[in-house]
Amino acid sequence: MRTNREQNSGSKQESPDATSAGQMDSLDTAILRHLQRHGRATNYEVGEAVGLSASAASRRILALETSGAIRGYRALIDDRLLGRRMTVYIRVTLERQSAAVLSAFEAAVRHCHEIVSCHLMAGQYDYMLVARVRDIDDYGRLHQNELSRLPGVTRIETSFALRSVLEDPQN
Repeated sequence: MRTNREQNSGSKQESPDATSAGQMDSLDTAILRHLQRHGRATNYEVGEAVGLSASAASRRILALETSGAIRGYRALIDDRLLGRRMTVYIRVTLERQSAAVLSAFEAAVRHCHEIVSCHLMAGQYDYMLVARVRDIDDYGRLHQNELSRLPGVTRIETSFALRSVLEDPQN
């Protein structure tokens, strides 16, 4: 139920059980979009952005966290400032796609700190990895010491990004 303040301000009606029932409504979606772009926003700021009071926004955010829709919060780091200026796209083919081979590969790739994302693919390759490295020599080290030693790997193909055109959804 909306408060008098929310009714008078013309804000959208809150549905407190929408997230807890596993169904997100337009307010939940708006909150998620706002938090994707402004992860450190206060409940007041989120509420202002979506038309809710701070307490109503807080309840919605808590419900989204509890449901798993919000998996966590993190800082987006500019890898270039850490010296990791090169983005590398790595296509990996495994010896076979058995559950054991896939699980072993996925467990091992989690320990490669330069790998920023890993995706199981449909099509010609089994996995697409994205790595951030300092330079070509750093990639050579990554390839020799880590990628080629991942379990089940039979083929590695690499492409290097020349320039980032669109990487962050905020831009």
